[in-house]
Amino acid sequence: MANGGPVEHGFPHLVTVREAVTALYKRLSYDTVRTFSASVAPADVAFCDTDDLYLGAQRVAHELVRHYRLPDARMIVSFREMTHAASVELAAGPEYFIELNDRFRRHRRDIGAALAHEVMHVYLHRLDLSFPSTRENEILTDTATTYLGAGWLLLDAYREDSASSQKLGYLTPEEFGYVLAKRALVFGEDPSVWFTSPQAYTAYVKGAALARRDEQQPPLTAAGWAGRRRYARDRRHALDPRAAGLPADGPYVFTPGGQGPPRVSFPCPTCHQRIRVPVRGRVRARCGLCRTVLECDT
Repeated sequence: MANGGPVEHGFPHLVTVREAVTALYKRLSYDTVRTFSASVAPADVAFCDTDDLYLGAQRVAHELVRHYRLPDARMIVSFREMTHAASVELAAGPEYFIELNDRFRRHRRDIGAALAHEVMHVYLHRLDLSFPSTRENEILTDTATTYLGAGWLLLDAYREDSASSQKLGYLTPEEFGYVLAKRALVFGEDPSVWFTSPQAYTAYVKGAALARRDEQQPPLTAAGWAGRRRYARDRRHALDPRAAGLPADGPYVFTPGGQGPPRVSFPCPTCHQRIRVPVRGRVRARCGLCRTVLECDT
Protein backbone atom coordinates (compact mmCIF):
# COMPACT_ATOMS: atom_id res chain seq x y z
CA MET A 1 0.00 0.00 0.00
CA ALA A 2 1.41 3.38 -1.03
CA ASN A 3 0.31 5.76 1.71
CA GLY A 4 1.83 9.16 1.08
CA GLY A 5 4.89 7.64 -0.61
CA PRO A 6 5.84 7.37 -4.28
CA VAL A 7 3.50 5.48 -6.61
CA GLU A 8 5.05 3.27 -9.28
CA HIS A 9 3.72 3.88 -12.78
CA GLY A 10 3.92 2.24 -16.19
CA PHE A 11 3.81 -1.47 -17.02
CA PRO A 12 6.70 -3.18 -15.18
CA HIS A 13 4.66 -6.33 -14.38
CA LEU A 14 3.04 -6.79 -17.80
CA VAL A 15 4.54 -10.22 -18.53
CA THR A 16 3.24 -11.64 -15.23
CA VAL A 17 -0.15 -9.94 -15.71
CA ARG A 18 -0.58 -11.62 -19.10
CA GLU A 19 0.51 -14.96 -17.67
CA ALA A 20 -2.10 -14.49 -14.93
CA VAL A 21 -4.90 -13.94 -17.47
CA THR A 22 -3.86 -17.12 -19.30
CA ALA A 23 -3.75 -19.04 -16.01
CA LEU A 24 -7.27 -17.87 -15.13
CA TYR A 25 -8.71 -19.18 -18.38
CA LYS A 26 -6.82 -22.46 -18.03
CA ARG A 27 -7.92 -23.06 -14.44
CA LEU A 28 -11.48 -21.73 -14.64
CA SER A 29 -12.38 -22.50 -18.28
CA TYR A 30 -14.07 -20.20 -20.76
CA ASP A 31 -17.55 -21.01 -19.44
CA THR A 32 -16.70 -20.14 -15.83
CA VAL A 33 -15.00 -16.87 -16.78
CA ARG A 34 -18.15 -15.89 -18.67
CA THR A 35 -20.21 -16.24 -15.47
CA PHE A 36 -18.40 -13.12 -14.19
CA SER A 37 -19.85 -10.92 -16.92
CA ALA A 38 -21.32 -8.48 -14.37
CA SER A 39 -18.92 -6.46 -12.23
CA VAL A 40 -19.49 -5.65 -8.59
CA ALA A 41 -22.00 -2.79 -8.50
CA PRO A 42 -20.94 0.40 -6.68
CA ALA A 43 -24.13 0.43 -4.60
CA ASP A 44 -23.43 -3.08 -3.28
CA VAL A 45 -20.07 -2.15 -1.77
CA ALA A 46 -20.76 1.48 -0.82
CA PHE A 47 -19.63 2.42 2.67
CA CYS A 48 -20.80 5.60 4.35
CA ASP A 49 -19.09 7.26 7.31
CA THR A 50 -22.30 6.83 9.27
CA ASP A 51 -22.31 3.03 8.79
CA ASP A 52 -21.22 0.88 11.70
CA LEU A 53 -17.58 -0.01 11.03
CA TYR A 54 -17.75 -3.73 11.76
CA LEU A 55 -21.24 -4.41 10.47
CA GLY A 56 -20.47 -2.43 7.32
CA ALA A 57 -17.22 -4.30 6.70
CA GLN A 58 -19.00 -7.64 7.19
CA ARG A 59 -21.71 -6.57 4.76
CA VAL A 60 -19.19 -5.63 2.06
CA ALA A 61 -17.21 -8.83 2.63
CA HIS A 62 -20.41 -10.86 2.28
CA GLU A 63 -21.18 -9.08 -1.00
CA LEU A 64 -17.76 -9.98 -2.37
CA VAL A 65 -18.17 -13.59 -1.22
CA ARG A 66 -21.43 -13.65 -3.16
CA HIS A 67 -19.79 -12.11 -6.23
CA TYR A 68 -16.99 -14.69 -6.23
CA ARG A 69 -19.54 -17.47 -5.62
CA LEU A 70 -18.10 -18.68 -2.31
CA PRO A 71 -21.40 -19.47 -0.57
CA ASP A 72 -19.88 -21.56 2.23
CA ALA A 73 -17.12 -19.07 3.11
CA ARG A 74 -17.53 -16.72 6.06
CA MET A 75 -15.26 -13.68 6.42
CA ILE A 76 -14.46 -12.34 9.89
CA VAL A 77 -13.12 -8.79 9.50
CA SER A 78 -11.06 -6.92 12.11
CA PHE A 79 -8.76 -3.90 12.17
CA ARG A 80 -5.23 -3.41 13.53
CA GLU A 81 -2.06 -1.40 13.00
CA MET A 82 -0.04 -2.96 10.19
CA THR A 83 2.27 -2.07 7.29
CA HIS A 84 0.20 -3.58 4.50
CA ALA A 85 -3.35 -2.69 3.57
CA ALA A 86 -4.76 -6.03 4.70
CA SER A 87 -4.06 -9.71 5.25
CA VAL A 88 -6.05 -12.92 5.29
CA GLU A 89 -5.49 -16.19 7.08
CA LEU A 90 -5.81 -18.95 4.49
CA ALA A 91 -7.01 -22.09 6.23
CA ALA A 92 -9.41 -24.90 5.38
CA GLY A 93 -12.46 -22.73 6.04
CA PRO A 94 -15.33 -22.15 6.14
CA GLU A 95 -14.27 -19.20 8.31
CA TYR A 96 -11.51 -16.88 7.10
CA PHE A 97 -10.06 -14.08 9.20
CA ILE A 98 -9.29 -10.83 7.40
CA GLU A 99 -7.37 -8.03 9.09
CA LEU A 100 -7.56 -4.52 7.66
CA ASN A 101 -5.15 -1.68 8.30
CA ASP A 102 -6.37 0.68 11.01
CA ARG A 103 -6.31 3.57 8.53
CA PHE A 104 -9.49 2.15 6.99
CA ARG A 105 -11.34 3.18 10.12
CA ARG A 106 -10.99 6.72 8.72
CA HIS A 107 -10.99 5.87 5.01
CA ARG A 108 -14.05 3.68 4.86
CA ARG A 109 -14.80 4.28 1.18
CA ASP A 110 -11.77 2.08 0.33
CA ILE A 111 -12.70 -0.89 2.53
CA GLY A 112 -14.35 -2.59 -0.46
CA ALA A 113 -11.11 -2.35 -2.45
CA ALA A 114 -9.03 -3.94 0.31
CA LEU A 115 -11.58 -6.71 0.85
CA ALA A 116 -11.86 -7.43 -2.88
CA HIS A 117 -8.17 -8.38 -2.95
CA GLU A 118 -8.27 -10.44 0.26
CA VAL A 119 -11.43 -12.38 -0.64
CA MET A 120 -9.82 -13.17 -4.01
CA HIS A 121 -6.93 -14.74 -2.08
CA VAL A 122 -9.51 -17.12 -0.59
CA TYR A 123 -11.01 -17.81 -4.03
CA LEU A 124 -7.62 -18.64 -5.58
CA HIS A 125 -6.67 -20.70 -2.51
CA ARG A 126 -9.75 -22.84 -3.02
CA LEU A 127 -8.94 -23.18 -6.72
CA ASP A 128 -5.38 -24.20 -5.81
CA LEU A 129 -4.16 -21.61 -8.30
CA SER A 130 -0.94 -19.81 -7.41
CA PHE A 131 2.34 -18.54 -8.85
CA PRO A 132 5.78 -19.48 -7.49
CA SER A 133 6.90 -16.31 -5.71
CA THR A 134 5.02 -14.11 -3.26
CA ARG A 135 5.24 -11.09 -5.55
CA GLU A 136 4.03 -13.03 -8.60
CA ASN A 137 1.21 -14.47 -6.52
CA GLU A 138 0.09 -11.00 -5.44
CA ILE A 139 0.12 -9.87 -9.09
CA LEU A 140 -2.00 -12.92 -9.94
CA THR A 141 -4.43 -11.95 -7.16
CA ASP A 142 -4.73 -8.34 -8.37
CA THR A 143 -5.18 -9.51 -11.97
CA ALA A 144 -7.83 -12.09 -11.05
CA THR A 145 -9.68 -9.57 -8.86
CA THR A 146 -9.79 -7.13 -11.76
CA TYR A 147 -10.57 -9.57 -14.55
CA LEU A 148 -13.39 -11.19 -12.57
CA GLY A 149 -15.19 -7.94 -11.88
CA ALA A 150 -14.06 -6.39 -8.58
CA GLY A 151 -10.73 -4.76 -9.44
CA TRP A 152 -12.21 -1.43 -10.48
CA LEU A 153 -12.46 -0.82 -6.72
CA LEU A 154 -8.69 -1.17 -6.39
CA LEU A 155 -8.03 1.29 -9.20
CA ASP A 156 -10.57 3.76 -7.84
CA ALA A 157 -8.71 3.70 -4.51
CA TYR A 158 -5.72 5.28 -6.29
CA ARG A 159 -5.41 8.99 -5.55
CA GLU A 160 -2.36 11.17 -5.98
CA ASP A 161 -1.58 14.87 -5.85
CA SER A 162 1.38 17.08 -4.98
CA ALA A 163 0.83 16.63 -1.24
CA SER A 164 -0.34 13.03 -0.79
CA SER A 165 -0.87 9.69 -2.47
CA GLN A 166 -2.68 6.41 -1.96
CA LYS A 167 -2.64 3.20 -3.98
CA LEU A 168 -3.76 -0.30 -3.05
CA GLY A 169 -2.56 -3.51 -4.66
CA TYR A 170 0.65 -4.62 -6.35
CA LEU A 171 -0.18 -3.58 -9.92
CA THR A 172 0.55 -0.05 -11.04
CA PRO A 173 -2.50 2.14 -11.76
CA GLU A 174 -1.88 1.76 -15.51
CA GLU A 175 -1.70 -2.04 -15.18
CA PHE A 176 -5.01 -2.05 -13.33
CA GLY A 177 -6.36 0.02 -16.21
CA TYR A 178 -4.95 -2.47 -18.71
CA VAL A 179 -6.63 -5.48 -17.09
CA LEU A 180 -9.89 -3.55 -16.67
CA ALA A 181 -9.79 -2.67 -20.36
CA LYS A 182 -9.10 -6.30 -21.33
CA ARG A 183 -12.16 -7.28 -19.32
CA ALA A 184 -14.22 -4.48 -20.86
CA LEU A 185 -13.35 -5.67 -24.38
CA VAL A 186 -14.58 -9.18 -23.52
CA PHE A 187 -17.78 -8.26 -21.68
CA GLY A 188 -18.66 -4.96 -23.35
CA GLU A 189 -18.80 -2.83 -20.22
CA ASP A 190 -17.47 0.63 -19.39
CA PRO A 191 -15.95 0.66 -15.88
CA SER A 192 -14.85 4.28 -16.17
CA VAL A 193 -18.35 5.47 -15.17
CA TRP A 194 -17.76 4.05 -11.67
CA PHE A 195 -14.57 5.98 -10.92
CA THR A 196 -14.67 8.69 -8.29
CA SER A 197 -10.92 9.31 -8.59
CA PRO A 198 -9.80 11.41 -11.58
CA GLN A 199 -6.35 9.81 -11.37
CA ALA A 200 -7.98 6.39 -11.73
CA TYR A 201 -9.67 7.49 -14.95
CA THR A 202 -6.38 8.75 -16.39
CA ALA A 203 -4.67 5.45 -15.56
CA TYR A 204 -7.55 3.52 -17.14
CA VAL A 205 -7.22 5.48 -20.37
CA LYS A 206 -3.50 4.68 -20.56
CA GLY A 207 -4.09 1.00 -19.82
CA ALA A 208 -6.91 0.81 -22.36
CA ALA A 209 -4.64 2.20 -25.09
CA LEU A 210 -2.20 -0.67 -24.51
CA ALA A 211 -5.04 -3.21 -24.41
CA ARG A 212 -6.26 -1.99 -27.80
CA ARG A 213 -2.75 -2.30 -29.22
CA ASP A 214 -2.81 -6.00 -28.30
CA GLU A 215 -5.60 -6.37 -30.87
CA GLN A 216 -3.63 -4.49 -33.52
CA GLN A 217 -0.51 -6.64 -33.69
CA PRO A 218 0.37 -8.64 -36.82
CA PRO A 219 -0.52 -11.11 -38.13
CA LEU A 220 -3.99 -9.85 -37.11
CA THR A 221 -5.69 -8.00 -39.96
CA ALA A 222 -6.34 -5.05 -37.60
CA ALA A 223 -2.60 -4.33 -37.54
CA GLY A 224 -1.58 -0.95 -38.89
CA TRP A 225 0.55 -0.24 -41.92
CA ALA A 226 3.84 -0.12 -40.04
CA GLY A 227 3.15 -3.41 -38.27
CA ARG A 228 2.13 -5.13 -41.49
CA ARG A 229 5.29 -3.93 -43.22
CA ARG A 230 7.48 -5.15 -40.36
CA TYR A 231 5.69 -8.49 -40.38
CA ALA A 232 6.19 -8.89 -44.14
CA ARG A 233 9.91 -8.25 -43.72
CA ASP A 234 10.19 -10.77 -40.88
CA ARG A 235 8.21 -13.34 -42.86
CA ARG A 236 10.50 -12.85 -45.87
CA HIS A 237 13.55 -13.41 -43.70
CA ALA A 238 11.98 -16.47 -42.06
CA LEU A 239 11.27 -18.07 -45.44
CA ASP A 240 14.71 -17.25 -46.85
CA PRO A 241 17.26 -19.96 -45.97
CA ARG A 242 20.09 -17.41 -46.37
CA ALA A 243 18.55 -15.28 -43.61
CA ALA A 244 17.88 -18.15 -41.22
CA GLY A 245 18.31 -17.25 -37.59
CA LEU A 246 17.38 -13.59 -37.86
CA PRO A 247 15.03 -12.72 -34.99
CA ALA A 248 11.58 -11.27 -35.63
CA ASP A 249 10.78 -7.83 -34.26
CA GLY A 250 7.21 -8.62 -33.21
CA PRO A 251 5.59 -11.00 -30.70
CA TYR A 252 5.24 -13.64 -33.44
CA VAL A 253 7.60 -16.55 -34.15
CA PHE A 254 7.98 -18.40 -37.46
CA THR A 255 8.66 -22.14 -37.50
CA PRO A 256 9.05 -24.69 -40.32
CA GLY A 257 5.90 -26.55 -41.24
CA GLY A 258 7.46 -29.87 -42.18
CA GLN A 259 5.68 -31.11 -45.30
CA GLY A 260 3.26 -28.19 -45.23
CA PRO A 261 3.67 -24.41 -45.22
CA PRO A 262 5.64 -22.67 -42.46
CA ARG A 263 3.70 -21.64 -39.38
CA VAL A 264 3.57 -18.52 -37.29
CA SER A 265 2.71 -18.45 -33.60
CA PHE A 266 1.52 -15.37 -31.74
CA PRO A 267 -0.30 -14.54 -28.49
CA CYS A 268 -4.09 -14.40 -28.47
CA PRO A 269 -5.01 -10.75 -27.78
CA THR A 270 -7.69 -11.87 -25.31
CA CYS A 271 -6.10 -14.57 -23.13
CA HIS A 272 -2.45 -14.47 -24.35
CA GLN A 273 -2.35 -18.20 -25.06
CA ARG A 274 -0.10 -18.70 -28.08
CA ILE A 275 -1.88 -19.59 -31.32
CA ARG A 276 -0.16 -21.37 -34.23
CA VAL A 277 -1.46 -20.99 -37.78
CA PRO A 278 -0.07 -21.72 -41.27
CA VAL A 279 1.62 -18.94 -43.27
CA ARG A 280 -0.66 -18.82 -46.30
CA GLY A 281 -2.40 -15.44 -46.46
CA ARG A 282 -5.86 -14.81 -45.01
CA VAL A 283 -6.66 -17.22 -42.18
CA ARG A 284 -9.43 -17.28 -39.59
CA ALA A 285 -8.23 -18.76 -36.31
CA ARG A 286 -10.10 -19.59 -33.14
CA CYS A 287 -8.33 -19.64 -29.78
CA GLY A 288 -8.96 -22.97 -28.12
CA LEU A 289 -8.72 -21.44 -24.65
CA CYS A 290 -10.91 -18.31 -24.72
CA ARG A 291 -12.74 -19.06 -28.01
CA THR A 292 -11.90 -15.69 -29.55
CA VAL A 293 -12.16 -15.76 -33.35
CA LEU A 294 -9.23 -13.94 -34.97
CA GLU A 295 -8.94 -12.64 -38.49
CA CYS A 296 -5.31 -13.04 -39.60
CA ASP A 297 -3.25 -12.24 -42.66
CA THR A 298 -0.23 -14.48 -42.37
